[in-house]
Amino acid sequence: MPRLEDFSQWFYPGSRRVFTPEEMARGGTQLWPSGIDQYVFVNVVLLLAAFSHQMSKGTRPVAWFLALFVTSIALGVARWLWRRPSRRWLNIACYGLALVVTAALIVLAKTGWREVAIDHAALAVVVMTAILSAWWGLTVYRVDQIEARLRELADQDAALRLSTRLAAAQIQPHFLFNTLASLQHWVDTGDPRAAPLLRDFTAYLRATLPMFERELQPLADEIEMVRRYLAIMQARLGERLRVDIAMAPDIDAQLPPGLVLTLVENAIAHGVEPQLRGGSIDIAGHRDGNRLVLTVRDDGPGLAPGWTERVGLANTRRRLASAFPAATLTLADASPGCVATLTLPIPLTP
Repeated sequence: MPRLEDFSQWFYPGSRRVFTPEEMARGGTQLWPSGIDQYVFVNVVLLLAAFSHQMSKGTRPVAWFLALFVTSIALGVARWLWRRPSRRWLNIACYGLALVVTAALIVLAKTGWREVAIDHAALAVVVMTAILSAWWGLTVYRVDQIEARLRELADQDAALRLSTRLAAAQIQPHFLFNTLASLQHWVDTGDPRAAPLLRDFTAYLRATLPMFERELQPLADEIEMVRRYLAIMQARLGERLRVDIAMAPDIDAQLPPGLVLTLVENAIAHGVEPQLRGGSIDIAGHRDGNRLVLTVRDDGPGLAPGWTERVGLANTRRRLASAFPAATLTLADASPGCVATLTLPIPLTP
């Protein structure tokens, strides 16, 4: 922003902020407000109508034409500055206008219109000052608008990264502690299941820990992480957990990390573990027209009456909406059990 103590603003006004093409493409996509054109032209016409009685009949059409022509040029330059809100282009426009007005007055004075040039010099300076001030104010406003949009997008990115880390914190602790407790018990008792569990657990950590630093990851990586998780849970639950994963071979998608894993973890926690007989988890994915549909189904007791979303599922929904506003996530009774349906639009780009 310009400062009063910055004396360069007197002869080289404007914001020092310079946006890169990438920043303009990200934060400067706002369209030129068409209401500005209407507002300016209406006021110019009203002023012309108010002062027309002071003009002679011969000069009145010329005055109207010149006023509307200058207004059109000024608005055209304003639109140009809207797309290029920099100090450099503002001053090119300002000094260019000053040179044009000065040259026009000199030409009038040299070609026999000296009295006209002298009579209208003050008016020309006033109009020029008004236009320059409008350009300066527009450029400052536009710079502030783009900076505010870039800050908003940066805050959204930071919130998305934070929610991703929060998802990792929600998914891992009790699962890690329970797995480590089982592993310790099997090691102490010499259970042969300890070695396979340790291998699956190590592979799961290798796949999972770096994943939560990404904003998006391929669906194939997400499913591989889910397989590792389910292998660990099957080692712990044994025959109580039955798993079926059926993914269509032509699926290629990007989605926020841990999205499917959260749904699978919820299905086990609420649909399998509470039952003495255990239960089954069915994970499926397929294309449906211009959508990708992923489902996680269990055969447990289903949704409790009056159930509400907890932090994990609410955070998952927020992350999904941030990455893909058109995506949906629904939970419904499956009779028996519960089915979570995740729908993403195609093309699958955020």
